[in-house]
Amino acid sequence: MKITNFDDFVVLEDEKDNLKSFSDFLFYQIDKKFKGQNVVIDLSKNRELNLDELLYFLPVSNLHRATKCSFVLLNNAINPDDIPPEIIVVPTMTEAKDIIEMEEIERNLGF
Repeated sequence: MKITNFDDFVVLEDEKDNLKSFSDFLFYQIDKKFKGQNVVIDLSKNRELNLDELLYFLPVSNLHRATKCSFVLLNNAINPDDIPPEIIVVPTMTEAKDIIEMEEIERNLGF
């Protein structure tokens, strides 16, 4: 796993090209290693990602977002209309940063 730290978030990227294993690994590591951090999962190299593969990340997204931290997936292969509202997927890193910033503001306001 490739880890890139920024001031307000951390970007995680799978280096083994196995999304199911990566999502399972994250489910057990996210609470230990990334607790209290906003997380972006970079799936941008997965140009043929399908909805079933994307949904591998739903349990870890729910787990992490329950701790009042952002969890954003980065990918532009799937039609945004097909993505369920329970998971946040954006096409660019700029949009991921914007989502994290907006969610930080919402949390600071008590939402």
